[in-house]
Amino acid sequence: MSRSKKSRKVGLIGVRKDPDFKPSENSKSDTPRPKKHKGKPAGSRHNVEQGKSGGGKNNEKKDPRLGSKKPIQLVKAKGVAPTPVEKKKYATPAQELAALEADQRLSDLLDKLDADKSLSKEQQRYVDEKMARHRILCDLLGIVDEDDEEEIDPFDELDAIKIDDFKN
Repeated sequence: MSRSKKSRKVGLIGVRKDPDFKPSENSKSDTPRPKKHKGKPAGSRHNVEQGKSGGGKNNEKKDPRLGSKKPIQLVKAKGVAPTPVEKKKYATPAQELAALEADQRLSDLLDKLDADKSLSKEQQRYVDEKMARHRILCDLLGIVDEDDEEEIDPFDELDAIKIDDFKN
């Protein structure tokens, strides 16, 4: 039994023997398609466009290559305060507390503090401001933070246990 080699080609193998066969009208060999043009034509930067003769103030020749004349500040000016960020207004303190606890930047900075890494002045100010607001919201809602209470040492309870009570 002979094997036939697998092929990915789906069409005919070879030439048709039918004398009535004519290739379809939209085949590539008949007429080439016009190319789609993308972008501007070559040399458009150097070919300065002739001004349209229209009555008006703009009769002077302008170079289309020139852009805006607005000055751009390259160096940050000292003493100029950044634009204030609008504070979000929340309907309830519970919503504000939920948003504060979901703050990704604050959680990243707190993780950085836990890893004993130093923060910049701006980052430390941000953390202090948000943590102060967190304490105020917790007080408003009556939430008691476990860290604020006195920490109970579990080893103090072990000293109160008498071993003689467990002997038979």
